[in-house]
Amino acid sequence: MTRLDRRSRITKDGLDRAPHRAFMRAMGLDDAAIAKPMVGVVTTHGEVTPCSLSLAPQAAESKQGIQAAGGTPREFTTISVSDGISMNHQGMKFSLISRELIADSIEAVLRAHAYDAVVGFAGCDKTLPAIQMAMVRCNLPSVFVYGGAALPGRWRERDVSVLDAYETVGAVYAGSAEESELAELETVCLPTIGSCPGQFTANTMAMAAEVMGLAPLGIATLPAVDPGRAALCHQAGETVMRLLRDGGPLPRDLVTRASLENAAAIVAATGGSTNAGLHLPAIANEAGIRFDLDDVAAVFRRTPLIGDLQPGGRYLARDVHAVGGLAVVAKALIASGHLDGGCLTIAGGTLADAVADAPPPDGNVIRAPDAPISPTGGLVVLKGNLCPDGALLKVAGLSALRFEGPARVFDCEEDCIRVVRALGYRAGEVIVIRNEGPRGGPGMREMLGVTALIYGQGMGEKVALLTDGRFSGATRGMCIGYAGPEAAAGGTIGLLQDGDIIAIDAEAATIEVRLDAAELTARRARLGDPVPPALAGGLHKYRATVGPAHLGAVTHPGNVDWPVDEGV
Repeated sequence: MTRLDRRSRITKDGLDRAPHRAFMRAMGLDDAAIAKPMVGVVTTHGEVTPCSLSLAPQAAESKQGIQAAGGTPREFTTISVSDGISMNHQGMKFSLISRELIADSIEAVLRAHAYDAVVGFAGCDKTLPAIQMAMVRCNLPSVFVYGGAALPGRWRERDVSVLDAYETVGAVYAGSAEESELAELETVCLPTIGSCPGQFTANTMAMAAEVMGLAPLGIATLPAVDPGRAALCHQAGETVMRLLRDGGPLPRDLVTRASLENAAAIVAATGGSTNAGLHLPAIANEAGIRFDLDDVAAVFRRTPLIGDLQPGGRYLARDVHAVGGLAVVAKALIASGHLDGGCLTIAGGTLADAVADAPPPDGNVIRAPDAPISPTGGLVVLKGNLCPDGALLKVAGLSALRFEGPARVFDCEEDCIRVVRALGYRAGEVIVIRNEGPRGGPGMREMLGVTALIYGQGMGEKVALLTDGRFSGATRGMCIGYAGPEAAAGGTIGLLQDGDIIAIDAEAATIEVRLDAAELTARRARLGDPVPPALAGGLHKYRATVGPAHLGAVTHPGNVDWPVDEGV
């Protein structure tokens, strides 16, 4: 029979591994512990964001499950960048970069120490796809665990989240709210640890992990502070040992074209984050599957919007859990033919098996697919002469799907913020923020600061915003991001001038600038090749390796196997 510790034995078997075993003994391991499979337990726990503060105790529960099932857990941590605290300043350039740093660092630890399996815990936005990417890359028996969302706050007899604070900042600038109201919101809008409670990026990618089969069912919507998490995390430790004993399914067995389409369908059905259009192609890349923005768009077009979730709707992750969790959505979409129930899960069966006992949609938080909020998903990929590689618009909650107006062009986020704070823009304009793409930023900054200001000023659908940067999952309004090619890659967005007429049609999935090809060619000739600013450190390396947004903004070609030493 194949040894369960066939990878880690390269570090501990034989005469010349005596020094290696000495290091293990120094950490308190005895002969019995050394002889067992070594299971990595990685978290992004730290004091940089409330999203990650619940992860260490959850990891401790999974370690107990690993030990009970015959493994030796080896805990380690990696970084996290708080999207909330890095928002709206230069620090945000490190948010998307952190996805690659996290995935690379986990790969380094798992492969350097030859661990046999891994359980990974994530909280803040980029940490979820990062850990999933590392699991698919290393292709060990793996279980992904989301740390859970925070509970909403209560203010003036209604539920509130940090999004209310962001948007009230805009209302204060507009004179429609008092600073005292903002001060009240600041103290009550985020009352517990955990990730943002709406259908923003963290909750979106947690649901994606469930339907791809990488995560235990129910982990996406159970709040971070719910005591039921202890049992789920303990079971995650037992599950990874079962996967090790059974030989899988491994991450690359789970992440297939069909399961990626399932993940995109869940994003569309719940009005999830536009960032999924960036992260799903990146996860696919690790498995050697080309699953780009066009593939995501095709799924969005055929999937009904059935989740009435914030920011476009009314409800939060906690409310989804109360009506039965993600299983309700998945079961309904399998029955309607929008989800492939035959995909595998870490539970040992198919997705259809896993959700078979889920209740039907409640009709409020989750609608039935034949009575949807919208017949197509909550996100649309727009294409045209302005964005031939595509751009993403969240249409969930929008009252109008067409917009046409003159461009107001800014060469960076800071220039735009100054004008927006001073109310120096007009209804009917298309605000353009360029040079913020993966290479141009570099780092593809998230624009919740400016979009929330605009929405809070009551201008959310009176103007449009277009950028080659990103948006938060909490962004709402006529906001189009991920425009490709980006300005730094010679994209049309880099040729725009104030007053150019831009036409956006979400129904036709088009975005055009009213200029002919000859004028665009002439402008490109006058502009010449973009000259990037001088950089050093991580930003320099990222800019040199990062690819385009429509392919996931990845930094390596993917699908590279690693040899397993069978003996010493």
